[in-house]
Amino acid sequence: MRVPVVVFVALLAAAVAAPILTPYSPERIDLSSRRSAPSAAHVFGTDELGRDVFSRVMFGARVSLAVGLFSAAVAGASGVAIGGIAGYAGGALDAALMRGTDAMLAIPRLPLLMIAAVVLQPSIAWLIVLIGLAGWMETARVVRAELRTLRGTGFVESARAAGASHARVLVSHLLPNAAQAIAVSVTLAVARGILLESALSFFGVGVRPPAASWGNMLYQAQAALGSEPWLAVAPGLFILMTTMSVALMGDRLAVSTPPHPAEALSTRKQLPATSRLG
Repeated sequence: MRVPVVVFVALLAAAVAAPILTPYSPERIDLSSRRSAPSAAHVFGTDELGRDVFSRVMFGARVSLAVGLFSAAVAGASGVAIGGIAGYAGGALDAALMRGTDAMLAIPRLPLLMIAAVVLQPSIAWLIVLIGLAGWMETARVVRAELRTLRGTGFVESARAAGASHARVLVSHLLPNAAQAIAVSVTLAVARGILLESALSFFGVGVRPPAASWGNMLYQAQAALGSEPWLAVAPGLFILMTTMSVALMGDRLAVSTPPHPAEALSTRKQLPATSRLG
């Protein structure tokens, strides 16, 4: 867990400190240095307009990481709301919400986002919302499954007997006990958001120039991959490092998920008396 966290935190810190770390403005054009290979003056080389690729990668990290983090927040909030209502209410409402979730999962996500981006031509903020609203389904299913397991446990029955409202039972008792599973799902949504933004920008319908993102840097580099591969290596490497670190964090969180209170109690009841004393 430690290495992925260190890598991700380092990438976040580099994005925040981009104005300090970069020797040039990401939009600075220098036609005398265009298409330069990596050197001491330009660590990652320059592009067709003489812009420093290292500076653009660092500033692009701000956009790509922001899209990943905030789209995961949108997806998490939407998924928790829909999955929470479905898992707690049950019955016809649960069935209707889950059939809607299944329908959304059946639609290919990237083509849907590409069509929406072409029609709406969204700003970065609206791109975050679009990616978030296309990624809530996994979290909804996770939350719904967790709450269906938890809603019949003793502590929930006790809260109801004490006069707690449905909203209070859901928000104060059920969702906190599903927090670990929600954290895993939202963590994986960060990597998914970064990859979706990169794919959209690679196809020219995501983050629009002159703003830099890792995805639109790859889009601009594809015409010169044979002669200037450094234009694609740097943003591609940063996408790989970020998504791998986030995915590994999600995997480790999933492995370390503790049992539910009901499961822990059930396991304890099944232990022999000598084991309990030991």
